[in-house]
Amino acid sequence: MESNLLTVSPSPHIHQEQTISRLMWDVIFAMLPAFAFSVYVFGLGALMVTLIAVLSAVFFEYMIAKHLLKREPDIMDGSAVVTGMLLAFNVPTNLPWWLVVIGSFVAIGIGKMSFGGLGNNPFNPALVGRVFLLISFPVQMTTWPVPFESRMSITDVVTGATPLGFIKDGLKNGESLISLMQEVPGHIDFFLGTQPGSMGEISGLLLIIGFLYMVIRKVITWHIPVIVIGTMFIFSGLLWFGNPDRFVDPLFQILTGGALLGAIFMATDYVTSPMTIRGIVIYSVGIGVITILIRVFGAYPEGISFAILIMNAFVPLLNKYLKPSRFGEKVKNG
Repeated sequence: MESNLLTVSPSPHIHQEQTISRLMWDVIFAMLPAFAFSVYVFGLGALMVTLIAVLSAVFFEYMIAKHLLKREPDIMDGSAVVTGMLLAFNVPTNLPWWLVVIGSFVAIGIGKMSFGGLGNNPFNPALVGRVFLLISFPVQMTTWPVPFESRMSITDVVTGATPLGFIKDGLKNGESLISLMQEVPGHIDFFLGTQPGSMGEISGLLLIIGFLYMVIRKVITWHIPVIVIGTMFIFSGLLWFGNPDRFVDPLFQILTGGALLGAIFMATDYVTSPMTIRGIVIYSVGIGVITILIRVFGAYPEGISFAILIMNAFVPLLNKYLKPSRFGEKVKNG
């Protein structure tokens, strides 16, 4: 006898011939060009930080699922690998190994598994780990290796400020924006990848290639990245047009820091982003506006990590109040 029961399972729900595993490994593949270039630019440090982050993330997910949640671990779906890689993309490549492990534990143990695992976490796990490390270990998390000058060593590295940090500190000390801009690389350098920072900041071109790959593979849609970056461009452009002696140009805001990484790989997380187009627009615009507000008026030179986590918190409300009408539901006129 055929059953008429409807089987309901936790999110994420996908209406295509795709699996969670395929989606996750597509995301990993999309990050590989930026990862390979980061290893070339930063050397052994980039490779070690990524390996430690990925292996520890997989280990913690396995142990928590097996021994705390008492269920069969599903580490082969690739989600823990994605979290580990994204965490590695958000930290300095000279970060001590034990801090990377702590970041992975917080990302997996607190940001993901404490809510029940994949599909239940309200916040992006990698960003939870990254923000925890930034708040708890600010010195280590803001000491950035200089590209090409520290490739052969993990501990003995040449460090420098990121362009955003350099500009923010200079303006705070009363220096001219024009003179400060002459001391940082040009926009082409940012686009191709020669700026101090994390692996996720190193090459805008390769991150965009990853974005195009995921769109073609239908892993994500273009909406969130384009709206986030577009909002940042418009908002920072208005500030720059109003006072170019104080505010940097919008292209600088987009190509520096983790704007592209956050918009492409983290704001688009299925679980922590809205389900409707109206919700996506509000969510994406919010991320763009908050990012620029933090960068320009806040204490941190970067802001997209905080912006994404803040808007993650609003996603349940956006899904609840902006959901489409049920099929067959009578719509009130007026």
